[in-house]
Amino acid sequence: MSGRKGEGLAIVVVNYGSSALLAENLAPLAAGLPDAVVVVVDNRTDDAERARVTGLAEMHGWLTQLPASNLGFGAGVNLGATAGFAAGADQLLILNPDARIAATAVLQLLERSRAQPNAVYCPRIVRPDGSTWFNGSDLHLDDGRLRNPARRGSARVEPWLTGACLVVGRELWNRVGGFDDDYFLYWEDVDLSHRALAAGAALTLCSDVVAVHDEGGTHRDGMSVGRGKSETYYYYVIRNRLLFAAKHLGDAEYLAWSRNAWAVAREVVLQGGRRQLGRSLRPVLVAWRAVRDGRRLGEAVRARRESP
Repeated sequence: MSGRKGEGLAIVVVNYGSSALLAENLAPLAAGLPDAVVVVVDNRTDDAERARVTGLAEMHGWLTQLPASNLGFGAGVNLGATAGFAAGADQLLILNPDARIAATAVLQLLERSRAQPNAVYCPRIVRPDGSTWFNGSDLHLDDGRLRNPARRGSARVEPWLTGACLVVGRELWNRVGGFDDDYFLYWEDVDLSHRALAAGAALTLCSDVVAVHDEGGTHRDGMSVGRGKSETYYYYVIRNRLLFAAKHLGDAEYLAWSRNAWAVAREVVLQGGRRQLGRSLRPVLVAWRAVRDGRRLGEAVRARRESP
C-alpha cells in the first residue's frame, strides 16, 4: 500500500461528548487523506450527541463504533483499531478529538512507520499558542513521577509517548496487545509504551513533525482554561499510577510508589493551580479517593500476579 493519500491507514478517534471537535479537527484531516479509513468510537453520553456523531459520520463516510456505554479511552481505541484493521488498514493513527494534525504531517509519520515498523511514532505536540505540550517524557522508575527528559540526570527512567497522537503498524499493535482496558483514562499510554519496549520495539519521537492539542478540550467539566483540571483527570491520573506499578514493577518499587502516593497526588492536584482550592476542596477529596482506590486495585492486581 502506497499511503500517498492515506491508503492503508485507519484513523481512530474516541469521542465523548465532543462532536463539535470532530467537525473542527477530524473532518479537515480526513478530507486531506481521502483513502484512509476513519473510525469514530462514540463513548455514549446521550441520544442527542450520538445523533450528532452518526450524522457527521454519514456525511463524511466515516465508520462508527457505537458502544452502549462509556468504555473509556483505551478500550474505545481498541474497538476502533479492530474495526480499522478489519476494513483493510495496516497502519493506525490514534488521535484525540481535541488534537489537530495536517495530512502532510500524518504522511510523514506513516512513511517512517512503514520504513521501520518495529516502532511507535509520535509527533511533537504544541498548544494552540505554540508552546510545547509534549516533546517526550520520562517515567522515573524509583518514584513513579513523569518528568521532562531534561531532568533525567542519572535517574532510572523509561521513556513513554502520549496517546494523544500516535502512529503504529498493525503487526506491532497486535503483538503488544493494544491498550490495557483496565486504565479507563490516563496512564494507558505509559503502559502501552512500557509493553512496546518490553517487546523489543522502539519509541520514536518525531520532533520535526508537529500536531496541535487543545489541552483538556474534552475533559474540563465546564471549567474555563486556567481554572483547574477536571475531577476525572485527577482521579484517574492518581489511581492509575498505582495500577501501573502493581502490573509491571517488583515489590520494592511498588511499595515505594505507594508510600509516596500522597505526595504525588498533591503534585497532580496542584497542576490545576492553588486558586481552585479556594473555591472548593473537592479536588482534595477526589485525590484521597484515588489514592485509596489505587492502593486497593494495586493490591488486588499484585495478589493475582502472585497466584499460581
